[in-house]
Amino acid sequence: MFASATHSIPEQRSVPRHLAIIMDGNGRWAKQRFLPRVAGHKQGVETVRQVVKACIERGIEYLTLFAFSSENWRRPPEEVSFLMNLFVTALEREVGRLHSNGVRLRVVGDLAAFEPRLIDLIRRGENLTAENKKLTLTVAANYGGRWDLMQAFNGLALAYPEKAGNYTEADLEPFLSMSYAPEPDLFIRTGGEQRISNFLLWQLAYCELYFTQKFWPDFDEAMLEEAIDSFRMRERRFGRTSEQLTAGPGAVRPAPTFAGSSGNA
Repeated sequence: MFASATHSIPEQRSVPRHLAIIMDGNGRWAKQRFLPRVAGHKQGVETVRQVVKACIERGIEYLTLFAFSSENWRRPPEEVSFLMNLFVTALEREVGRLHSNGVRLRVVGDLAAFEPRLIDLIRRGENLTAENKKLTLTVAANYGGRWDLMQAFNGLALAYPEKAGNYTEADLEPFLSMSYAPEPDLFIRTGGEQRISNFLLWQLAYCELYFTQKFWPDFDEAMLEEAIDSFRMRERRFGRTSEQLTAGPGAVRPAPTFAGSSGNA
């Protein structure tokens, strides 16, 4: 399990170790072209393939994609049905390719709502790729950040009822659905909206946010590089001052002890 940015300072890198993306704008992309919304979702799968390849080439170790939120069930039934079928088709076609390219597949979310065939394909894909190390591709499906927190809280309470009232962040983190990955360094949302929409609420605490007007089907390698260039320009302080950063890692000192607290005043 990886330490949270609230506990320790992550290694500073010119390329994000973990990239998280909300793939927004598929329907609007299709509408602009007088196509049905589902055509945008189909084209979006092609973009996923390109972005996975670009991440591998750049040494990004974790890529997390928000494919279907817990709120997306509110969409028209025919669109939801198409998305479920598209997920099945994508798994059938892409898992072998991911495996041959050294990509590990993980799917997080409340999978109980899915059809047995889809769940079986997910588990088969995860098992087949379990030992791959080049990139961990996580697909968030029927996922919500609040769901993630609640299932983690419930799991913690059941596992350690004797600690109720004294739980810590470190106690909770192993129960989060993405405890196997470091927290994202860079979050990208396509489609022009500027919100995180119940995605990775715990994990995005210290993540750099990047928003683009481009719809997901139009998002290409050059646009990914623009986002990474923006990331490189950010000053990631994690609670420190700019002066501490320029002085080097040795300048980080423990917080002072004030009168009235434990220890010497």
